[in-house]
Amino acid sequence: MMTRRNFLTNSLAASAGLVSLSSFKIPSTTPTPRTVKDDISIAQWALVSEIQDGQWKTLDFPKIAREVFDINGIEFVNTLFDVPTYGYLRRLKKNAEDYNVTMVLIMIDDEGETCTPDKEERKQTVINHQKWIDIAQFLGCTAIRTNCRGPQDASKEEALKWAADTYQQMLEYAVPANISILIENHGGFSNDADWMVALMQEVNNLYFGTYPDWRSPGPNFNNYEYLEKTLPWAGGMSYRNQPDEEQTRRMIQLCHDSGYRGWYGIESSGREAIMQGKELLEKYLLNK
Repeated sequence: MMTRRNFLTNSLAASAGLVSLSSFKIPSTTPTPRTVKDDISIAQWALVSEIQDGQWKTLDFPKIAREVFDINGIEFVNTLFDVPTYGYLRRLKKNAEDYNVTMVLIMIDDEGETCTPDKEERKQTVINHQKWIDIAQFLGCTAIRTNCRGPQDASKEEALKWAADTYQQMLEYAVPANISILIENHGGFSNDADWMVALMQEVNNLYFGTYPDWRSPGPNFNNYEYLEKTLPWAGGMSYRNQPDEEQTRRMIQLCHDSGYRGWYGIESSGREAIMQGKELLEKYLLNK
């Protein structure tokens, strides 16, 4: 049987020009990928306008996190990487070590639909995510974040089967690398908390979880209820400041009382909002 290292070395690295993975050290699988304490990280998307304006690049992210915000963790977005060659990833890892910043996860976009009726498309989506699983492992991240939307006209039952098949395949590759696969509610079926719970139960894998997005509540989305239902499977938090401080406090309290311990990745947009989020998390979470 072809090993994951041989597969990557012979195909992905060659075709995508990504990295020569002969130097990747694959750790043994541990019983649990979950963290046991709370801490604060920054989602790179919170500062996406600065990156798009050319103010700094992904290699600078550890420095920004430490010197500007004094925050311990960073969460990447794959589409904001420069060409992730082996040398590039080594420099990024060195920068994180120099600034004593933990690289938490990589948010994966534009790598295929995870909930599709097309079997071959599901297979290709899995292959597309494999390179990011290995990059996450090399950097020392614990997870990648995926999207799971599905076609609008699909039944919930069929969509559940398609998504379960995709993620079971993806986990066959991710678990030996000790990388969790998380889903953030970014539309479609992933916005349905009950459907997400059913998917978590169907796949039933410790390395498979949710990444609740705390976006503002609206007529069709109750963010507190969504968080409450998906918390048992949470492998991270996409934290956003709420319309008022009391709602922020309630959601932080809900996570704490439910037993969640881990990273709160601030995704509120802009430096002022990030600092506000940090202050609120310190006030209602870290100072308990």
